[in-house]
Amino acid sequence: MKATYHGSCHCGAVTFSARIDLSRGTSRCNCSSCAKSRFWKAVLPAGDFALKTGEDMLADYTFGGHVIHHRFCTRCGVKPFGSFDMPELGGAMVAVNVACLDTITPETLASLPLSYEDGRHDAWERAPEVYDYL
Repeated sequence: MKATYHGSCHCGAVTFSARIDLSRGTSRCNCSSCAKSRFWKAVLPAGDFALKTGEDMLADYTFGGHVIHHRFCTRCGVKPFGSFDMPELGGAMVAVNVACLDTITPETLASLPLSYEDGRHDAWERAPEVYDYL
């Protein structure tokens, strides 16, 4: 069931709200960007995401196929979300950094369903052989 969560970057310049069904799962990826930043994501349709403040504080970073727009705060460096448009996955989507959700308890975070993706080898449908470090 979808619930509305509010989130922010570390310094609070970027704030957002997102309607997410966290029971559908979250994931971590071993691509160089996600692994180095420890990005923990929940993917949702773009229509379920609203940037509240900080558009002017966000920078955009893409790499590889330049499909995913990694958005990060230029003041504190935290990446609260990314966005992409893939028709095969339903069109415009947002990947919210679960660790940036301010209105979620540590107990709920600890209980979230979590899967791993082998983004390093573009094999998103499977877990990497080693993922304990993610």
